[in-house]
Amino acid sequence: MAKEFEIVSEFDVDATPEEVWQAVTSGTGGYLWPMEPPEPRVGGRGPFGSTVTAWDPPHRYTNRVENVEGISQQTANQLDYTIEPRDEGRHAWVRYVHSGIFVDDWDNQYDGARRHTEFYLHTLREYLAHFAPRPVAFVSLDGPQASGAPDAFTAVGPALGLADDTEQGARVRARGPQGRLIDAVVDFRNPYFIGLRTDTALLRFFGRNHWGAPVGISVHDFAPGADAKANGAAWQGWLDGIFSRS
Repeated sequence: MAKEFEIVSEFDVDATPEEVWQAVTSGTGGYLWPMEPPEPRVGGRGPFGSTVTAWDPPHRYTNRVENVEGISQQTANQLDYTIEPRDEGRHAWVRYVHSGIFVDDWDNQYDGARRHTEFYLHTLREYLAHFAPRPVAFVSLDGPQASGAPDAFTAVGPALGLADDTEQGARVRARGPQGRLIDAVVDFRNPYFIGLRTDTALLRFFGRNHWGAPVGISVHDFAPGADAKANGAAWQGWLDGIFSRS
């Protein structure tokens, strides 16, 4: 049965309102995925077939679509950003509201959207604090069918070399593709997601198996000359290797 939803998040960020504005309108590959920048006007075209319904740089941006492309479980979708200056404009306060209508599997869809929102907005803050506005080489990939099992994500932490008690904020030497050791900070960790931050990249691990999809990875690489294709091949091999083991 179709039912409306709303996910609201408010947070302070160590960036100016202008830096936040740039991130949410044109720098989305640094923390989410690359999207076509919106036309800078009310009534302009936004990402995924949406329409810009509010445009007041660098304070308010809203887009809305009535039929979401490629998502059968959802009709209306709206993203609303309010950005206010703090500390005489040296920092910003952000209010983010994601709303719309789920038409199928409402509880599961809402839980997944709510938890992903928390992780994505955390990654936005990491991007703004450590990497913006550097260019990014972005790649996203999914694990094999076996990674959709209910307990699949429990294999990811050990494969990275993280102990069960390795907490958010810990500095680690994680194991990456081909056994390569990666000096990183565990910037996010809960039963659904793991985030690693290196000096040059944000590595995101998604336990989407909790919502019936495969485990996923996204790599946001800010190193000069970073190769998204090579990153994707390396991490795909790493992910496939975890779930091909007996």
